[in-house]
Amino acid sequence: MSNLPATPAQLRIIDRDALFIGLATATYGISFGAIAVTAGFSIWQTQALSLLLFSGASQFAFVSVLAAGGSVSAAIATASLLGVRNGLYGMRIAQLIKPIAAQKFIYAQLTIDESTAMANRFDATSSTARRAFLATGISVFVFWNLATLAGALLAQAVTSPEVFGLDAAIGAGFFALVAPRLTSTKTKFVAAAAVAISLALTPWLAAGLPILLAATAAVIAASWSEK
Repeated sequence: MSNLPATPAQLRIIDRDALFIGLATATYGISFGAIAVTAGFSIWQTQALSLLLFSGASQFAFVSVLAAGGSVSAAIATASLLGVRNGLYGMRIAQLIKPIAAQKFIYAQLTIDESTAMANRFDATSSTARRAFLATGISVFVFWNLATLAGALLAQAVTSPEVFGLDAAIGAGFFALVAPRLTSTKTKFVAAAAVAISLALTPWLAAGLPILLAATAAVIAASWSEK
């Protein structure tokens, strides 16, 4: 699209799409809240992860490593590795929107897969790109955190989580988050390789390390494939 000011119709479409994206990601937020509480996190700890970390894949990885008995350092390292892509998104958003210094902290917090994808639909520095980024980022942030709280409260109210399968939900929740992104042969191959590495190393390494090494291998493979 051109850099002409967005029409009211365009803005309504952007806001509508942002709302639907926020509602869709809320389903994962409910899963995360329930999974974190089932894994032993308090409601406040669970909510803090969604408010401050606000990166679905990194949150699931952090909780899964600790739930498996891994160390805090392994959990942080795995979550950080999966969050590398957000830094790359940030460079793209800086090119598209060019936020001023006072805006950069807020923009950084809202730089996720969905908001970056929405902003990329429009020309650099256009008002529509900024609107798409902010509308989507805020929508996902609000609904993700509300859903996290709802999932945490529901899980806390259940006396036997295993009856509902919540004790096995970490893997299912993480898969649900990743599956929509496996859209090419390359991404499917990298995902399969990471799973194979993790399964092969699990009997031999301390909890959390297989996931960390599998994630490292996936990042390296993805970077090589881009060259």
